[in-house]
Amino acid sequence: MKLIRLRQVMEVTGLGRSTIYKYIAENCFPKPVQLGERSVGWVESEVHEWIMERVNERNTRASWK
Repeated sequence: MKLIRLRQVMEVTGLGRSTIYKYIAENCFPKPVQLGERSVGWVESEVHEWIMERVNERNTRASWK
């Protein structure tokens, strides 16, 4: 299991910081893990799962057309 920091999450998803935190507040994105008093990280596999869910949603919508 690997934890990744916000900058890596932003690079992998293409999302900005505020969008990531907005999605977290809406329970639409994996929650970060508290690493220290002012430090968080995300479980890399959870972020990749979230990305794959978006791809699967796209493929499902495309197959209906």
